[in-house]
Amino acid sequence: MTIIKSMFLFVLAGLFEIGGGYMVWLSLREGKPWWIGILGGLILIGYGVVATLQPANFGRVYAAYGGIFIVMAIIWGWKVDGIIPDKYDLIGGAVALLGVLIIMYAPRST
Repeated sequence: MTIIKSMFLFVLAGLFEIGGGYMVWLSLREGKPWWIGILGGLILIGYGVVATLQPANFGRVYAAYGGIFIVMAIIWGWKVDGIIPDKYDLIGGAVALLGVLIIMYAPRST
């Protein structure tokens, strides 16, 4: 159950970070209203809060989150921007997810 909760938190953090960052991007780079950028900034704060709920130390959480972010960014690019992932995107994403599993969930003697 801990792994399921942890993965849920990673995905939620990814949605907050990528979604919030995308809203800032739209405001600053694509001329959308300023309030969209402000809302994106607030959502980015939510990302920082969600990450603190992980059951590991800061360094480990952020190292593993990098792998989740990679995969979610590939999916975002595909579904939102219409950039279809190629085989190298998929291989890289799989390697990143393997890294997440090792960093966060490998058995450790403490």
